[in-house]
Amino acid sequence: MGLTERLFDRSPQEWAFLGLALLIAIPIHEFAHAIAARWAGDHTAEDMGRVTLDPLKHLDPVGTFLILLGGFGWGKPVPVNPANFRSPRWGSVLVSAAGPASNILLALALGVIGFRLGLLQHVGFTYQSLAVQLIGLNLGLAFFNLIPVPPLDGSHVLVGLLPGEQAIRVAKVLEQGGLLLLILIVFTGLTGVLIGPPVRLLLGLFTGLW
Repeated sequence: MGLTERLFDRSPQEWAFLGLALLIAIPIHEFAHAIAARWAGDHTAEDMGRVTLDPLKHLDPVGTFLILLGGFGWGKPVPVNPANFRSPRWGSVLVSAAGPASNILLALALGVIGFRLGLLQHVGFTYQSLAVQLIGLNLGLAFFNLIPVPPLDGSHVLVGLLPGEQAIRVAKVLEQGGLLLLILIVFTGLTGVLIGPPVRLLLGLFTGLW
């Protein structure tokens, strides 16, 4: 399906569902980054008003467009100063992983409460579709951001987990070619190859629908 079909082959109801899902998934993701940074010792995000669930504080035009287009993307990056972390290395890993982790936990909670416990069993198909879309979007947002390519969260997690000299080498390589690699991943269809399997697996496990 081409770009035009992806953008215009949705019903008004589907657009409404996607919009609502965005207003939940992205603020949760960025709020988790900000609150983790504060916990790790850095108050930069807090001082800039980012410890909030207000969507207007967190939506990024390019990242939001990509989510509308393909179900993956990012929010406005949360500003952090690693020098303020009590442990610069592990603080960076914690803050970077917090965003994707929050989306996976939200997807798990929605799946278990809505489907595994049967809360949505007797509601209309409309509300079940909304729940599935919200769960899928959260999983897509989480796993896309875990791809270890700058400026995505996964690159910071990877560098933080590597030993000192190896981390420096990998960071330099990612810094030099990361943006180009991300563009190639997005526009060659590799995104679906990379994140499709874990998203489908967890969507099935969380909801029991397949």
